[in-house]
Amino acid sequence: MNLDLFADSHHTGRESICEGAVALRGFALPFETDLLNEIPKLIKASPLRTMYTPSGLAMSVITTSCGTVGWRSDAYGYRYSKRDAHSQQDWPAMPESFLQLAQSAAKEAGYENFMPDSCLINSYKVGAKMSLHQDKNEKDFTQPIVSVSLGLPAIFLLGGLLREDKTIRIPLAHGDVVAWGGSARLFFHGVLPVKAGKHPLLGEQRINLTFRRAL
Repeated sequence: MNLDLFADSHHTGRESICEGAVALRGFALPFETDLLNEIPKLIKASPLRTMYTPSGLAMSVITTSCGTVGWRSDAYGYRYSKRDAHSQQDWPAMPESFLQLAQSAAKEAGYENFMPDSCLINSYKVGAKMSLHQDKNEKDFTQPIVSVSLGLPAIFLLGGLLREDKTIRIPLAHGDVVAWGGSARLFFHGVLPVKAGKHPLLGEQRINLTFRRAL
C-alpha cells in the first residue's frame, strides 16, 4: 500500500484509509477542553518517562498511561501492568471524557461496544518518532485501536501484516482520530519524526492518546 492521504488541517469528516481503518478528521475537537484539562493531572499522577526497548535502546517518545492497566517496558519486553513501575501505585483512572471520546470514535469507525481499559499518553517532542510496530499484547483482537492526535501535526504510517509491507502515509492534525481493527487490527504502524513547530495550546510537542482493550 503506497497511497498518500492529504487533508487540510481544518477539514472534518470520515475518511477510509483501508479496509478496517478510518481517519476521523477533527473528531476530538469537541472534547478538546476536557482532554487538555485532564492530561496534566494524569501526567502529575504518573509522570511521563522514557521507555526502553528490550535491547536497551531509549525510545524518543516519552510515555505514561491511565486506566486499569498501563504500558511498561524493560529487559523482559513490553507488556501491560496494573501498577506504575515507577510509583508502585495503580495507574490513574481513565477520565470519563477520555472514555466517551474513545467509544464514540470507535462507533463512528464502525466498531460498536468498544470498552478500552488502557490509554497510553505519548509525548512527541520535535524529532521524536515511533518505529513500525504491531499492537499485539492485547487479549482481544476483535477490539479496535483508537488513536487521538493533539498538538503538532505528524505523519502516521499504516502498513500491513509484515514489517516490510508498503505503508500508507496519513497526515494528522490537532483533533484527528485514527481507528483501526478487523482485518487491519494487527497492521504495522508508526509515526515519522515530528517536524519543528509550535502549537498554540500544546507548544512544541505532539500528544497522542492511544486507547486499547488490553485485558
